[in-house]
Amino acid sequence: MTMSELTPDELLTTTRSVRLRLDLTRPVERKVIEECVAIAAQAPNAFQEISFVIVTDEHKRASLAEIYRKGAVSFFELARAQVAKGSGNPARDAIARRVLESSLYLRDHLHEVPVHAIPCVAGRPEGMPLMAQVSRWGSVFPAMWSFMLAGRARGLGMTFTSLHLNFEKEAAELFGIPYNEVMQAGLLPVAYYKGSKFRLGSRPPLARLVHWDGW
Repeated sequence: MTMSELTPDELLTTTRSVRLRLDLTRPVERKVIEECVAIAAQAPNAFQEISFVIVTDEHKRASLAEIYRKGAVSFFELARAQVAKGSGNPARDAIARRVLESSLYLRDHLHEVPVHAIPCVAGRPEGMPLMAQVSRWGSVFPAMWSFMLAGRARGLGMTFTSLHLNFEKEAAELFGIPYNEVMQAGLLPVAYYKGSKFRLGSRPPLARLVHWDGW
């Protein structure tokens, strides 16, 4: 593993969701994952306890992949219908088709991805005031993003997905996560990526993203 020489701006703008380019045959060293978690732990948070369940066992990955596929059924039915209908914007429709295809690929090959990282945060948001919910999500998401950035700098690719959370309790039982005390915040399938270059993503112009002194 060799650290990349990306500038901070390059790292931030070329860390993409990786699905098709995950190397399913190359193992990921435990030391590399631990380095990424150590960096993720330094992300800013609102005094919430963040942790990661790292899954490398072949049989547990296969079991999690089955939970994921079960949780993905309705999502992909809706996604296929939306892609078939189209939006009237050819460029946007082309992106939607590519995302759907790569997402289906990940669904079918998830069990082959060498590392599954499940970010977790202490406490459950159900019934909490909005502010309390935001403080939890606002703590775990920066940690997840830092984990992704640290991985990118080390040649790892991943994508944030959450479809297994439709059956979160089953995943909790599989890994011994105390469901009533700890919330799973998503899933990061992790592998070394193939190739070396990533392009900037297609985004709206800045004028649509910035609202000065009001909406």
